[in-house]
Amino acid sequence: MRIAVHGASGFTGGLAVAELVRRGIEPVLVGRNADRLRAAAVASGVPDAEVRVAGLDDSVALTAAFADCVAVVNCAGPFTRWGEPVVRAAIAAGRHYVDTTGEQRYLHRILTEFGKDAEEAGVTVVPAMADDGGPGDLIAALTASRVPEVAEVVIADLRLPGSASRGTARSMASVFEEGPWEFVDGEWIAATEPGPEPIVPPGEAVAVPVSAFALPGVVTIPRHVRTRRVRSAIRTEVAALFSALTSDIVESIPESIARDARQAGRWLMMAEAIGTDGRRARGWVAGSDGYRLTAVIAVEAARRLAAGGAPAGALAPAEAFDAADFLDFLTPEAVTWQVEDLR
Repeated sequence: MRIAVHGASGFTGGLAVAELVRRGIEPVLVGRNADRLRAAAVASGVPDAEVRVAGLDDSVALTAAFADCVAVVNCAGPFTRWGEPVVRAAIAAGRHYVDTTGEQRYLHRILTEFGKDAEEAGVTVVPAMADDGGPGDLIAALTASRVPEVAEVVIADLRLPGSASRGTARSMASVFEEGPWEFVDGEWIAATEPGPEPIVPPGEAVAVPVSAFALPGVVTIPRHVRTRRVRSAIRTEVAALFSALTSDIVESIPESIARDARQAGRWLMMAEAIGTDGRRARGWVAGSDGYRLTAVIAVEAARRLAAGGAPAGALAPAEAFDAADFLDFLTPEAVTWQVEDLR
């Protein structure tokens, strides 16, 4: 089995290559710079791995780079700027596609505009398979299933402030500038409220203030949960950090994060479903080293698509995969998850 990693010379891309090697899957490193791709191959312990140079402006070369692989994992963001040519090339090559985006508007475009092309090509496109979009969508599906008629879903990223890579900072600066959407009565509209009431994160004793933020779940959850409203939030202190990102600050941030710093960080996605009758359910999924987990999540998603079983088209994570089974797969990676009825 061969899986292509686009953006393999970047920080997250390098982690994805290393994860493929760990799983015994042959990586094909794709990007714009041959020297950087070869350095990434050496760093991942596979100096003889195949390297393919293809620019985003060369659709023929990009399609050819994917042609003999079973799937493509795209790690090169900001996806709003660089994502769509890779999706088009993967579909043109007849290959399944996964990416690690957290960018709300890009995600919406991929899911709404590429579904027909993917269906006709017989491939599956699943964006947002990172530590926020993937687990967040999956835990939201399981949480909503506990409520007979869902009126509202709140999805929250409750991770504490921590180190971010330059790529993440670029994407989040773009996301913050665009502003968050919420889903209301069948439409995605600009969020008009500052955020939900303070939330007590699982494992903590005190409620923390949260602010509206453009999380992937606002786009993905309405695709498989019938509900009037979906909104999203992050800790207010984290929102403040993203709001302070200027272009100069972003470019001064290191491209990568040391393993010790990554492992010290903890990510936590929480979903709450509120029923029309007042019933409530809450679910959460948590772990450490979100960057490595993103690589694990994206690689496993690509492997599952290659194994078959998911319908063709552009799908949210919970449309493509069995939510509980996928989250259970992550538990050996020190990931925990739980769903509970609140009333």
